[in-house]
Amino acid sequence: MSELAGRKIVLGVSGGVAAYKAAELTRLLVRGGADVHVVLTEGGARFVTAVTFQALSGNPVWTDLWDARMGNNMAHIDLSRGADAILVAPATADVIARLAQGRADDLLSTLCLARDCPLLVAPAMNRQMWEHPATRRNVAQVREDGATVLGPAAGEQACGEVGEGRMLEPEELYEHLCAFLSPKLLAGRKVVLTAGPTFEAIDPVRGITNSSSGKMGFALARACRQAGAEVVLVAGPSALATPVGVQRVDVRSALEMREAVLGALPGSDVFIGVAAVADYRPETSEAHKIKKSGDTRTLTLVPNPDILAEVAARADAPLCVGFAAESRDLDRYAEGKRVAKKLALVVGNLVQDGLGGDDNLVTLFDAAGAHPLPRASKDEVARRIVAHLAPMLAARH
Repeated sequence: MSELAGRKIVLGVSGGVAAYKAAELTRLLVRGGADVHVVLTEGGARFVTAVTFQALSGNPVWTDLWDARMGNNMAHIDLSRGADAILVAPATADVIARLAQGRADDLLSTLCLARDCPLLVAPAMNRQMWEHPATRRNVAQVREDGATVLGPAAGEQACGEVGEGRMLEPEELYEHLCAFLSPKLLAGRKVVLTAGPTFEAIDPVRGITNSSSGKMGFALARACRQAGAEVVLVAGPSALATPVGVQRVDVRSALEMREAVLGALPGSDVFIGVAAVADYRPETSEAHKIKKSGDTRTLTLVPNPDILAEVAARADAPLCVGFAAESRDLDRYAEGKRVAKKLALVVGNLVQDGLGGDDNLVTLFDAAGAHPLPRASKDEVARRIVAHLAPMLAARH
């Protein structure tokens, strides 16, 4: 994970019990390649110490408006210079009120006032504090002043009550920040894509499927969403988490996947067929479990619909991208698939180079030829695919 490489993030941690989540958020940001500088309020330090954040970030922690470690004693100005974003997490009701009023009586509030970079806040407070009209007015003012408000979520709170006010989980905040900082190559576009395997039932407990983890399709859904697109992910059986901001439609069989794709297609600009759709299904599926016996059984198979070819053949077809996972002769088979199905782009790979793993080695095939990509994580491969198809889409329109 290095999608935040070269990014400087200032993380403001204020005095709420959710400050413990900020420690994990710091770890995720650093793992993503970010240079993280933590500004800890007096209240925040009552929950998690500066030592913890310094160890996790690898940078000194800032707490004092008059900190003499900054040569000119202007930490409130210098910390934001060169920063890509300031993220306040948790942002208590008190901090949000200070931001709304333009207060400048501690390092964090002064830093937010003197910034020349985007400000994001992740509210965290008791449900009644969140619902109070004063807090709602302050949040509206903070938004009007240009800040991005992330959350809050609903659920069980530290006080034992249940409702809105929980800070988003660190993984969600990380995803939101990555999306916020990503180039919006697909802004205003709608992308429909498929991922994972399909399962063709023989009986209630047995079936025909393909070997597919779904990781590449989910990574592409995430990358398209981060690039600003509206994304509908039609997913076969998979335990992978839904990428933040993506609309997921769960299906089981190829026929269900086809129906879901056609239902999501209106208004789409791009269709990406990543799923390993079973080529065949049993002619009949037994209503009850077939009991084991010594007899030989014959299974009659019938072909499944070719979802990608059907979409590409439509008069109103979006830009269509296919995947070709081959065991040999990649160039011949992948380019043949692109031409036969009249696809704008095919992403080809040898199964031994990426099936089921966390990284992949692919080649992109389009009308201009073959474009090999370096081996990388599937998230990075997905971002490169988006960067390749975005100008193709722009030229098409």
